[in-house]
This record gives sequence, C-alpha cells and structure tokens, in this order.
Amino acid sequence: MISLERGARETELAAKVDAFIRDKIIPFERDPRIEHHGPSDDLANELKALARKEGLLSPHVGEAYGGLGLNHREIATVFRSAGYSTLGPIALNIMAPDEGNMAMLEKVASAEQKEKFLRPLAAGKVRSAFLMTEPDGGAGSDPSMMKTTAVLDGNHWVINGVKTLITGADGAAFSIIMAKTGARATMFLADMKTPGIRIERVLDTIDRTMPGGHAVVSLTDVRVSAEDVLGQPDEGFKYAQVRLAPARLTHCMRWWGAAKRAHDIATAYACERQAFGKPLVDHEGVGFMLADNDIDLKQAELTIDWCAWVLDNAGHGAGTAESSVAKVAVSEALYRIADRCVQILGGRGVTDDTPVHQIFRDIRAFRIYDGPSEVHRWSIAKRIKREHKAKASH
Repeated sequence: MISLERGARETELAAKVDAFIRDKIIPFERDPRIEHHGPSDDLANELKALARKEGLLSPHVGEAYGGLGLNHREIATVFRSAGYSTLGPIALNIMAPDEGNMAMLEKVASAEQKEKFLRPLAAGKVRSAFLMTEPDGGAGSDPSMMKTTAVLDGNHWVINGVKTLITGADGAAFSIIMAKTGARATMFLADMKTPGIRIERVLDTIDRTMPGGHAVVSLTDVRVSAEDVLGQPDEGFKYAQVRLAPARLTHCMRWWGAAKRAHDIATAYACERQAFGKPLVDHEGVGFMLADNDIDLKQAELTIDWCAWVLDNAGHGAGTAESSVAKVAVSEALYRIADRCVQILGGRGVTDDTPVHQIFRDIRAFRIYDGPSEVHRWSIAKRIKREHKAKASH
C-alpha cells in the first residue's frame, strides 16, 4: 500500500528550504544577471554559495558526494519547495540537465569517472550538458532516428553529428554525448573544450530559467578516449531510460513549486483587487478559477508522490510507464494553473511586475521537453494494448 506519510527529515528539510527560498532567493528574482538565455553563471554561482552555506546544495546525491542521499519521495517534497522560485533549483544545484546527469553518473559511471565528473558537478563547481536531441531528421522523440555516429579508432572513438536544443551547453564544463555505434547507441563523457565540439548558436526560446540556454552543438571528428565511455558500449538507449524516467518526474516537482507560486500571487491579487463592488475572488468567474487551481495542484502533487513511491519501491528499471503518466498529467495541470493565473491578474499578468508571466512561459515549454504529451500518450496507448493482449492470451 502506498503511504503518503512524510518522515521527520523530509518535513524539516522542506521547511528549511521554504524559508531559504523566501528569505534568500526570491530577492534575486529581479537581478539584472538574469539574461535573455537564462541566469548568468556569476549569478548561479552566488546562489549556489548561499545554498552551500545552508547545507542545501545537491541534496539528491549520495552523502559520499556531498548530498543528503534523499529517496524519491523526499526529493519530491524538497524539489517542490525549491521550485517556488524559478531561481531555487539553480541555487540548490538541482536544475536540469545537471540534476539528471548527476543521478545517472551516480548509477552508471565508473569510480574514476565519478571523481572526475560527478564530484565537481555535485559540488556546484561546474555545469554539464546532455547531448541527445538532434535537428529535424535526427533523434528527437524517436531516438532510433539518431544520426550522430561514433566509430572506434584504436583507443579512441571518433564522433560526428549535430545536436540541438542542448540545455546548458554554453558554459558547461563537460557533456554526455549520445551517438550511434552500429545498430545501437553509446554514451560518452567529453570535456566541452575537446577539439571538434562547437556551439553553433544559442537558440532564442520562450523559457529563460536554465543557465546557458538551449544551444545547437556541432561535433566534428571529436575524439573521446575509450576510458570515457559511460557505462558499457551499445547500452546508451538503456541508460537514457535510467536518466529520463526520474528526470521527467523531477521536472514535475520543480514546476509544481512554480505553479504554486503563481497561484499564491493570483490568490492574493484576487482577494485584494476590487471590481463591481466586491473583491475579484467573490466573483464566480475568478473564484472558480482559483478553486480549479487548488484541485489541479492537489491532483498533481498526488500524482508526483505516487510515481516517486513507485521509483522507490518497485525495483530496478521501474517507473518508466508511471513517469509518462505523470509527465502528461502534471505538465498539463500546471499549465492550466499558470494560464488561469495570468487571466486572473489581467493586464498585470502579461508584464514583468510579477513572475507569473515567466512561470507561464516556462511551464509551456515544459509540455515539450522530456517528451511532448502526444508521445507519452502514444507510449501509454501501446502499453494498454500490450496489457490487453497479455490478459486475452490467458
């Protein structure tokens, strides 16, 4: 039976993060170092220093790497609290893609690779990137279409291809590169200064909360030592699922906190703003939107906790199907919340006077990355058909 009871450590840590975000991080939200493509590394490093001082940096990684070794249920609670400010996940060093890369490195990397790549990443000293998505005609929602190749040459692999929408590439110290090795795929660890790795451009996107933005990266005769293969050759697609299933859920956690922030701002406005002789909240058109927000927030929270419980309790490799369900249900619920909040705030909701309009833009992007809703629905439908056939055969 799924238990929704929260332990003492989880409750205390959430309260500590709540206070940290409110008192130390929210005041930075109008900092001019929040640039068009995301917060600058200078700002990100300052925020991480504050979290480090409070003992809150990288709480999701194991204690051996400076974290708190939280399970997924504890991560859900802490990440929701951190997400209350769009700068919160950056401060705690739990923003994508670094958070997902840390989780995968901890599970898959060799001891030497963990020291070289994971330890400085978990310490907040460097950033990373995950190079999988490609331009039209290559890998996207269908990773089997991958065009980037890696060919073994002596003790090195030679990688060629183009990647796009690579979050955090500009300013990253290293990357995890996915490339075809014959009929399968392999993951490689590479310093971003390796000859042949070139950032072609940083794309202009509707979101602006991730340092480094989203870039197009070309790979031309990039030589990577065989020692820097992540895990085993030809196992890249399997490792991608190790990374993506939990990463979809942690996105849900962080953006739940942002949606809650938008809801709180809209609630305060609706209770204070007068129209036609009474507060906006007393008009059903507005009051019912807030009620729907409350319903969506609770359902999204329960969905996140259910999926986190599965990841904690259902064994190795579990959670892929559940994370697809959570990604669709939560991303669409949070988008509805953000959209209603913009509507409640009226003209103020489309300005930078509050963070609501940027939360709306970021959550809209969330419905695309880590798989758009349509791809997850397709995957869920395939599972339903497969389960039906299995039952019918008995």
